[in-house]
Amino acid sequence: MNKRKMGIFVACAVYFFGVGCCSAVAAEYVMKFAHDHMMNSPYQKSSEWIKKEIETKSGGRIAVEIYPAQQLGNNREMIEAMQMGTIEAVLVPTTKYSGFDPKMNIFDMPYLFPNEKALWAMLEGEVGEMAKAGLPNIGIYGVQYFAEGWHFLTANKELRHPNDMKGLKMRSMEAPIVMDTFSAWGANPVPIDFSEVYNSLQQRVVDGHENPIISIHDMKFFEVQKYMIQIQHAYLSYFLAYSKKWYDSLPEDLQKVVWQAGLDGAQYHKGLMEEANKAYLKDIIDFGTQVIYLSDEEKQPWIDAVQPLYDKYRNMFGDDLLNLALETAAKYR
Repeated sequence: MNKRKMGIFVACAVYFFGVGCCSAVAAEYVMKFAHDHMMNSPYQKSSEWIKKEIETKSGGRIAVEIYPAQQLGNNREMIEAMQMGTIEAVLVPTTKYSGFDPKMNIFDMPYLFPNEKALWAMLEGEVGEMAKAGLPNIGIYGVQYFAEGWHFLTANKELRHPNDMKGLKMRSMEAPIVMDTFSAWGANPVPIDFSEVYNSLQQRVVDGHENPIISIHDMKFFEVQKYMIQIQHAYLSYFLAYSKKWYDSLPEDLQKVVWQAGLDGAQYHKGLMEEANKAYLKDIIDFGTQVIYLSDEEKQPWIDAVQPLYDKYRNMFGDDLLNLALETAAKYR
C-alpha cells in the first residue's frame, strides 16, 4: 500500500472511532468537538447527532471531528484551547467554567432548583442567558445547557439528616461552593481528583461523595458504597460552547447552521439522558446498592443548613442574577 492510500485508510479509520472524518479534506472549515465522557455515553451519541446535522446542513462545507474522553486535555485545558481557537467546540459541566466567569458558579448553589421544571426554566431562560452573558468577553460563545442529572450522595451508612454527615470525610470537587455545602452539613470536604475517587472510596480515604447517576454507574462507585441518597440538592448540567474566534470566522449562513445544531442537539440529548439514567439506576439497584429518596419534609433540614451560603456568595453573582434565579425558583416551588 503506497503512502497516499495508507493516509486515506488511517483518516477513515479515525472517523469510525468518532474522532475524524474523511470529508475533512474537502471541507472549507473544521470543527474539533471535544467532551469529557466516554465513547458509549449519551454525550458521544449527541455529539455524533450534532456532527451529522452540521455536516449535512452545511453541505459538507464544515467537517466535525469528535474527541471524547478528554483526548484533547482536561476540562480546563479544553476551555483554554477554545478561547485560543485551537478547539472549536467544547461540551463540559458548567462548574468547570468557575475559574473563567464567576457568574457560571450560580448553578453550583445548593437547592437552587426546587424541581426539574424550575431547572429548565432557569437554564433555558433569562437566568441562563445572564449567567453566560460575559463569556464572549473571554473568547467564548455559550450555546446551550445540556442535561445530565441530579446529584446523589453516596456513603456506607444512611444519610437522612445533616447530623448524619457530622465528621464524615466527603470527596468534593475543588469548587468553593460545593466544599462549603458539605461544611454547612457538618462534613469535612476533601478535594480529590475524579480519577482517584474509586480508590479513595474503596480504601476509606473518604467516607462518601456526590455525583450524578451516570458517573456513579460508569465509574463503578456503587460497588464500594452501600447507599445512594437523593436529597435533590444539586443538578449537574453540561454546557456547549463555541470558540468565538472560530465562530466569527464563519460566513453568516454557516453560523446559523452551527448554532441551530447546538440548540437542537441539547433537546435531542435530554431524551437520551433520561433513558440512560433509568438503565443506569436499574443496574445499580440490581447490584444491591440501596437507593434512598428523602421526602420533602426530610429535605428541609438540609435546605435550612445551606441558606447562609446565599448571603456569602451574593456578591459573586450580583443582585440581579441571584434575585432573578430565586424569583424563578419561587414560581415553580
